[in-house]
Amino acid sequence: MKSTVEQLSPTRVRLSVEVPFDELTPDFDRAYKSLAQQVNIPGFRKGKAPAKLIEARVGRDAVLSEVVNDTLPGKYSQAVTENDVKALGQPEIDITKLEYGETFAFTAEVDVRPEIALPPYGDIDVTVEPLTVTDEDVDEQLKSLRERFGTLKGVERAVQNGDFVTVDLSATVNGEDVEDAKTTGLSHEVGNGELIDGLDEALVGMASGETKDFTTTLLAGEHAGEEAVVTVTVGSVKERELPELDDDFAQLASEFDTVDELKADLRTRVETSKKMGQASEIRDGVLERLLELTEIPVPEQLVQAQADEQIHEVVHQLGHDDDLLAKALEAQGTTREEFEAQARESAEKQVRVQLLLDAIADAEEVSVDQQELQEHILFQAQRYGMNPGEFIQQVQQANQLPALFQEVRRGKGLANVVLEATVTDSEGNVVDTKAMFDREDAEDSAAVEAAADVEAAADAPEGDVVEQGDAEQSDAEK
Repeated sequence: MKSTVEQLSPTRVRLSVEVPFDELTPDFDRAYKSLAQQVNIPGFRKGKAPAKLIEARVGRDAVLSEVVNDTLPGKYSQAVTENDVKALGQPEIDITKLEYGETFAFTAEVDVRPEIALPPYGDIDVTVEPLTVTDEDVDEQLKSLRERFGTLKGVERAVQNGDFVTVDLSATVNGEDVEDAKTTGLSHEVGNGELIDGLDEALVGMASGETKDFTTTLLAGEHAGEEAVVTVTVGSVKERELPELDDDFAQLASEFDTVDELKADLRTRVETSKKMGQASEIRDGVLERLLELTEIPVPEQLVQAQADEQIHEVVHQLGHDDDLLAKALEAQGTTREEFEAQARESAEKQVRVQLLLDAIADAEEVSVDQQELQEHILFQAQRYGMNPGEFIQQVQQANQLPALFQEVRRGKGLANVVLEATVTDSEGNVVDTKAMFDREDAEDSAAVEAAADVEAAADAPEGDVVEQGDAEQSDAEK
């Protein structure tokens, strides 16, 4: 087989492939065996008819077509490997010559990873907020802990923010009842903003048994985006009583004997949490500076495919109802055109981030071992609240192991860049990133798990640049 590559653009190539007819002999043998099982020829048992009779029965062109259909994917992959083409996505294949006994030829146009000139990592400077833990931070954690052990007590007064109430709700649009907006005995914490816009404001000051109307815009259902009149009736009103903050509470709510010990532990936990937040801020800042300093050609077809996928996901969630989508977008103050433009912008940034981090991982010769991949899988399972075995099964069924492998590889590459970047806080203090992103201790750092989550860093929905050979690379790591 002979193949050549023509560079059409920084992100697209055309492979031209010629396959001598005699190379197809094994493929013809397989095709004849397959067809022999499908056709009945008098005088021969199924599967035993000679090739010539099969060819006479189904036609030479039919045999040739089956051979080509079976052979083409393998020959394309062979050409990609032989020419070291870093293919992205699916190719557009055009058969240029197909005649029995003649050389079989085809072309394949496909998006490829562009060559990216990376900036010196030492030129990257990032400023983040300083890491401070205040008494107010600890008090907030204490309050949250006390609320977990609090009790609800009925009160005979008007509703206040923070109260727990039961409510009956109904709504009308243009005087007609909205069935899917009707509920009774619904429990709600006033002020958390988790239900209908305007509900918390309406509830404050109401008494048990009182009814009030207010106007809001519905965000879901058949009338999404339309203005509705909502009627709320208050049932019970309760307030939360917090336990006394003393040593008895410390023993009840923790493994500590005193409040002072509990506070010290909470301070340590807050500091750890803020370090992870600062690590995430550093990662995002370094990534943004890299994007600013690096020219990254993007494959247009790949960007459009990912944008279309994002749009399809939203439309699918709305039952492919264009009117419902229009109402939902109107409720958010946007149009279909703006929504599609935002999806494309998001997809383009996502692709740029992935191409950039892949280039860094290649330049740094980043490898991922089995333990690192397993730890990342366990981290993701915990993140989604799933049993690790069930998560792994779903990942394998969806063929997402290569994507998880790439996430870890990209995260480790980005961590390497952070170590060489200059990071200071807004007060001018140099931030020591070694403890957060150390190359040797990366697998033990929760911050590196944040670095691996490049989709979040790109502010983009799920999706990935799928490269020819990713699956084989992941299998090798397995």
